[in-house]
Amino acid sequence: MSCLQQAGLPETQDRSPAPRTGCPGAEVTLCILGAPSTYLSVLLEGGLQSPGNMLLCLSPAWLAKVPAPGRPGESALLVSKAVSFHPGGLTFLDEFVPPRRATYFLAGLGLGPGRGREAAELARDLTCPTGSSAELARLLEDRLLARRLLAQQGCVPVPATLAFTYKPLGLLQGGEASPGLRLVELSGKEGQEALVREEVRAFLCSEALGDALQVAVKLSGWRWRGRQHLRLHPRADPGMVADTVLALLERLEEEEAVLVEAMCLPARLPCPGSPPPGPELAMRLCALVCRTQGDRPLLSKVVCSVGRSDRPLRHQSSLPRSLEVALAQCGLEEAAQVATVRRRVKEAAEAALAAVLALEAGLSAEQRGGRQVRTDILGVDFALTAVGRSLTPVALELNGGLCLEACGALEGLWAARRPGPAAEDGAAAPLVETMLRRSARSLVEGKRLLVVGAGGVSKKFVWEAAHDYGLKHTERANLASCLPPLHPSPFLQLHLVESDPNHFASQLVETFIHFDVTEHRRDEENARLLAELVRARGLQLDGCFSYWDDCLVLTALLCQELGLPCSPPAAMRLAKQKSRTQLHLLRRLGPPWPAPSLHAVPCCPLASEADVERAVHQVPLPGVMKLEFGAGAVGVRLVEDAPQCHEHFARIARDLQGEADHPGIGLGWGNSMLLMEFVEGTEHDVDVVLFGGQLLAAFVSDNGPTRLPGFTETAACMPTGLVPEQEAQLVQAAFRCCLGCGLLDGVFNVELKLTGAGPRLLEINPRMGGFYLRDWIQELYGVDLLLAAAMVACGLRPALPAHPRARGHLVGVMCLVSQHLQALRSTASREALQALHDRGLLRLNLLEEELVPGEYEEPYCSVACMGPSPAEARLRLLGLCQGLGIDGPHYPVAHFLSHFK
Repeated sequence: MSCLQQAGLPETQDRSPAPRTGCPGAEVTLCILGAPSTYLSVLLEGGLQSPGNMLLCLSPAWLAKVPAPGRPGESALLVSKAVSFHPGGLTFLDEFVPPRRATYFLAGLGLGPGRGREAAELARDLTCPTGSSAELARLLEDRLLARRLLAQQGCVPVPATLAFTYKPLGLLQGGEASPGLRLVELSGKEGQEALVREEVRAFLCSEALGDALQVAVKLSGWRWRGRQHLRLHPRADPGMVADTVLALLERLEEEEAVLVEAMCLPARLPCPGSPPPGPELAMRLCALVCRTQGDRPLLSKVVCSVGRSDRPLRHQSSLPRSLEVALAQCGLEEAAQVATVRRRVKEAAEAALAAVLALEAGLSAEQRGGRQVRTDILGVDFALTAVGRSLTPVALELNGGLCLEACGALEGLWAARRPGPAAEDGAAAPLVETMLRRSARSLVEGKRLLVVGAGGVSKKFVWEAAHDYGLKHTERANLASCLPPLHPSPFLQLHLVESDPNHFASQLVETFIHFDVTEHRRDEENARLLAELVRARGLQLDGCFSYWDDCLVLTALLCQELGLPCSPPAAMRLAKQKSRTQLHLLRRLGPPWPAPSLHAVPCCPLASEADVERAVHQVPLPGVMKLEFGAGAVGVRLVEDAPQCHEHFARIARDLQGEADHPGIGLGWGNSMLLMEFVEGTEHDVDVVLFGGQLLAAFVSDNGPTRLPGFTETAACMPTGLVPEQEAQLVQAAFRCCLGCGLLDGVFNVELKLTGAGPRLLEINPRMGGFYLRDWIQELYGVDLLLAAAMVACGLRPALPAHPRARGHLVGVMCLVSQHLQALRSTASREALQALHDRGLLRLNLLEEELVPGEYEEPYCSVACMGPSPAEARLRLLGLCQGLGIDGPHYPVAHFLSHFK
């Protein structure tokens, strides 16, 4: 562990004499087997994002494979000893009794004797997600296969290459010719002189080499990875080139090749004044790209090496430096040109990983080295050369660990994690998020969940997500009309309780229980009846949860009956009834301090006209009237005096009497109301994940101004534009209010206003955020609140990054049938919006099925645009809204978005 001390980190403390205990199958365990120097950036980032769960094994003897029950041919990986990483670079040598079960494994691999072979055997056919295997590494680090794979992409420049192959890999046989790459398949290693000389002469004379003055002759194949057998020759000397090829042919084994490739001319960067003395410099770029949410590649860091142009640049032969510093040292400092180079590297590196992922998709589990093996991180080496008048990165090869090590070496200059931008730009951050996300799926795999309430159109994403995760079910007859075929391996076993016997989700679950859950005043009785039905059907459940407002209290009562994890029913009741929430928190004066009472807002419950008369003398006006158990801002109105209060109470009592009048907004609980004080300020949503009373994650979004006197949402922005202190105030207010109501476990949505005196609570939704929030959080942060809720329901601590970082900004507006009916039937039709969504020009979240205007309406859909900055996202969205007819005098999108500046 000397590399840690060299990086200025504290010395590793030995805690092995006192073994750590715990539940070996219920906690995240991110395990790395390999050299600390290679994985330094991953280990430090993992220690920051998941303290104590990032483990480094220095010896294969610290690990053991055991057969996995119910998974023939697969094994679980157990960790008995490891170095655990914590924030600030703190490390401990720990032993685990019983051993911890790995939920993610990444190893340095090799096919030769020694630890590489042992690591390869350990990584093969594991039940846990695995980020590498010898089988995949053998393919991806084969120079010729990588060269052909990238050349076929078209958008990834590669050097012109002539390859002589001997019994090539099956993946190299046949297929379309690749531009600039010629494969010559040899029938043997002897008697090939005439063919070799003819091919070499033709290649050196071809236009594909451009202005190259030299060619390199090298060996390609797994056996030669990391070993430099390279010879440089003038392009004008075909005889010497052919002699070198013939000499190397004698060393070939099956599936290996000899490559002749054009040496990229070093980019001649502009130098002010006279050129600097000394040899001409060349640059080699090392790009690290990670697989993120939705199998999308993301460039995380570029590290450069600079050296003499007449000597090949290799890994570990020069000091790593950032792209900006390297270009400046070579004379290029103009910001726009540097940005152009970075953009081209990003596009090429991400295209390279996309090609790799496409290749993997066509491989069997055996070819990949196991069902759970995926390439989560890839290094792409580029030479920076000039093509025409522009600087172009040319891809040379792919690697698994060298680029990662180079990034770690660069970050090791500031391993103490300085505050500021350097601390926010960790190369391994996307990888660690992927490790955690895949760990979460591993922990939930095979769990049996009961869902109470299938929800409406706005919750259809739940079933789409369950499909993507590979839920297990028995009835598939009606799937064709809803969703594409499922993945072959079951992820979740879902059972459903739902009032509608014809709900499409009834065909997507293993067990469907038809039960009327709309009469919520009978929830306790219904919970007992449902528990009897569950037992009668022999369902062995790991958890039970609901994301549908109407069913939250029933779900808590059912969990209590079945002995399953959940927040107490009393807490759910308290949070579900808005006036009780506020009045309860007003009495919570502390300690601890700050107390929840600081955030509560005075209010009065309204069950009759007499209550209204009393309330107008107790609550300062103007005030806000809303349904006690309402949802979607239906029936919420600003009232300025007593007559308006009486008028609005009478209107709601007449129009919204029961569930049939407006399904899905809580009228099954009755139509009682409340009057609360109107508070000035900006409105925000805070989505929190709690486990055992601990705050694991919080995501803050900003809401635009509502169209008074109504309170239907108009616009939103994420991440928040608030300064960090104000954001922290909102998060802590949301957390304290949840704890104050007794909500200890779950995913909750808290609506607040930030006033001049601090955060004030509007209401708590004791379920994950609705509308677009789950989708936006997943897109920006790679965190799935639905999966987190499922884990909490199973009594599992969600595998979440401690400090998630947003990868962009989303700004969106709501479309209302009352305001946009003409546009929604023409320029902004569902089909038009979906087409724009599919092209990546906007994000569409459909919230209603039909274009039916009404007095008590909910938003029809949300449309949003993403950008690298809030200003760019706003500009894109405004342009689209103007073109689609969403923006107009009666619905001024520019005004709604102006609040996010």
